[in-house]
Amino acid sequence: MKMRFLAVCTALAAATALTGCSQSADPAAGSDKVTLWLMKGSASEDFIGKFTAAFETDHPGIDLDVEIQEWTGIGDKVNAVLDGTSKETADVIEVGNTQVAKYIETGGLEELTLEGLREWGSKDWLKGLAEPGTINGAQYGVPWYAANRVVIYHKDLFATAGIKTPPRNRQEWIQATQKLDKGDQQGIYLAGQNWYVLAGFIWDEGGELAVETNGKWVGALDDDKALAGMDFYKQLQALGDGPKDADEETPPQSQVFARGQVAQIIAPPGQAAEIEAANPALKGKLGFFPIPGKTSEKAGAVFTGGSDLIIPARTGQRKGAVDVITALVSEKWQTELARTMSYVPNKTTLAHVVEGNEGAANMAPGAAQGRATPTSARWAEVEAKNPIKPFMTAVLTGRDPEQAAKAASAEIGKVLSSDR
Repeated sequence: MKMRFLAVCTALAAATALTGCSQSADPAAGSDKVTLWLMKGSASEDFIGKFTAAFETDHPGIDLDVEIQEWTGIGDKVNAVLDGTSKETADVIEVGNTQVAKYIETGGLEELTLEGLREWGSKDWLKGLAEPGTINGAQYGVPWYAANRVVIYHKDLFATAGIKTPPRNRQEWIQATQKLDKGDQQGIYLAGQNWYVLAGFIWDEGGELAVETNGKWVGALDDDKALAGMDFYKQLQALGDGPKDADEETPPQSQVFARGQVAQIIAPPGQAAEIEAANPALKGKLGFFPIPGKTSEKAGAVFTGGSDLIIPARTGQRKGAVDVITALVSEKWQTELARTMSYVPNKTTLAHVVEGNEGAANMAPGAAQGRATPTSARWAEVEAKNPIKPFMTAVLTGRDPEQAAKAASAEIGKVLSSDR
């Protein structure tokens, strides 16, 4: 569906006696239409309306057409735009940060390395957003916003256990969780197959999910560092009753937490609202802290979710598209988006803008240590098969970790390196 916000534009023009706010591209009047695809739910209608009106005021020669897309089936739609087979056009497209690699593979993206260096402050970008958009040193995906997991905790249960401040490192975390895990109360609810959480522990140890050597990808779960990450996961997971053979949505961990006998879960801050909706008695009793790292000096590594912005090579409006991205990644609109949507801004230097939002503020330290999945165009196929999940269950149920890791690594390498 299209969100044109013409009423906003017209009202702005009437209020300020401006005439540059055009309802459609009118070549005779010197206006060019630039089409921006945003994903459903990424930004509020209010944000999009304000941004559209302000952008068109600042760029009187451009008519900005914002179109909202559904996540379901978006890959095929984007590919059709990139290869020129689509009846639709787009000049700037929001894509998931881990999707950029597969679009780069098509050869249909504009390179934006120089703009990133000269105009957009790429040296301060969050690595978890920037790295997936880079191939061989060339930047194609421009970080827009991030979101990641934190620890959501039950304040009353912490207080009863005598824990006055949230833990800041792994050792303190294990000790606190041991105190909280007693009787019918779970120290933490951690499902056995929450592989995004495992990835963070592996990265903390210096390990990887997969590595590329001489153009060939191989799984790396059997590396000693990755195995150390899995060992810590096993220690933590044992301090609760999370199922060893299911992920965090089976059953939904927010629903389990809402029963009132779970001290912690690892989740995006937004799940706090789900918990409170399921159990209003918990309203005001939930707190957040960053996933602790190995030392107190920095938070633990996390999988960074979020979105990048890309420009199709077939665009006929490259300058206008660059102008749109310039505005979207500016401090003004990064601040507006982060505060409106409780996101982490795209730069480490902007983390302060969400200090008043407890959930987002506790995401920011982790985001600074954030990573993304391997930058292979075929990683989505790994996730579809997901040999990481049965590997985790195997270790948690007593199988030899090294043997299980070798089997999973072999499967990862087979998917990433096999012919299409």
